[in-house]
Amino acid sequence: MSSEVKILNVKPPAAVNRELIHVFENDLVKIGLLNSDATIPLVMWPTIPDVSLPVWSKTNTDFIEKLLQKHGAVLFRGFGLSSQQDFESFLASILLERMYYMEGATPRTKLGDHIYTSTEFPADQSIALHNELSYVLTWPMKVCFFCITPAEQGGETPIADVRKVYQVIPQKIRQRFIDKGWMLVRNFGDGLSLTWQSAFRTGDEAALEQYFKQARIAREWKGEGRLRTRQVRPAVAKHPKTGETLWFNHAAFWHVSSLEPETRKLLLEEFSEEGLPYNTYYGDGSRIEDSVIEEIRQAYDRETVTFPWEKGDLLITDNMLAAHGRRPYAGQRRIIVSMGEPYTRTDL
Repeated sequence: MSSEVKILNVKPPAAVNRELIHVFENDLVKIGLLNSDATIPLVMWPTIPDVSLPVWSKTNTDFIEKLLQKHGAVLFRGFGLSSQQDFESFLASILLERMYYMEGATPRTKLGDHIYTSTEFPADQSIALHNELSYVLTWPMKVCFFCITPAEQGGETPIADVRKVYQVIPQKIRQRFIDKGWMLVRNFGDGLSLTWQSAFRTGDEAALEQYFKQARIAREWKGEGRLRTRQVRPAVAKHPKTGETLWFNHAAFWHVSSLEPETRKLLLEEFSEEGLPYNTYYGDGSRIEDSVIEEIRQAYDRETVTFPWEKGDLLITDNMLAAHGRRPYAGQRRIIVSMGEPYTRTDL
């Protein structure tokens, strides 16, 4: 292996386990895994200098898709990418039908054609693992991340295979959610989250009402522009291409017990549990026990894989197979994101 790398004058990424490296048939790229215990993400890098990732991807889209369906996430590293334009060229090469961030929950800045900053959340806080927009009727099948500037410290984007998360969650808990589903309750207009105008991309109440009807969202106007919504969704899904069973929901992500203890205490004193910006319940409206949420968190933790970003890294995830999050960081960090390939659920 070492002689081959020396001849090509291109070294594999240091993090890749050399025993797990495979040569792709046309020798322009190699693929490998970070370690023998993790099947996610698959890592791809060029075997010769100046391989254009957009050009290569355009003629290997089906191959990338097969890798995504097997591994859930593919990390492209060492292709000399550096700018938003490079990122957009890659998205165009795989013909990604890009999407808006509909029913958004966190602030982002739009940078171009469906290109956004990653979640603008305080740098000293974590973002728990989740599948993007699992609570809407139409979600993106692919989420792509591009590292322009890695953080000086931390700032990783942890990922986890939710096929495995589903298997790790105790069967009794899984069945309860299969039977009941889960409910998301959101409160808008209290200054603690995005406004409903921002989240639903409209200021027209009539258009909003029509959207609620189509999206199967129950609403309650509380006066003075304040709004409460409820939506019930299945907690488990089947992947439309692989047929595999997945843990696919935000039940743990937004549960009241996921708040930092001091923040939780202050918010409950001010707004009560019903008035929190976000909270989750079983689909019948009954409370999800804190102990159940803790079991789910432990399942995510067990399957989480973390790797440090490098400048020019491009990570593409199958959004139904791989959950993602964010670690706290120090220093400047610039990760941009795009999502696409809309899929509308058929299980409601």
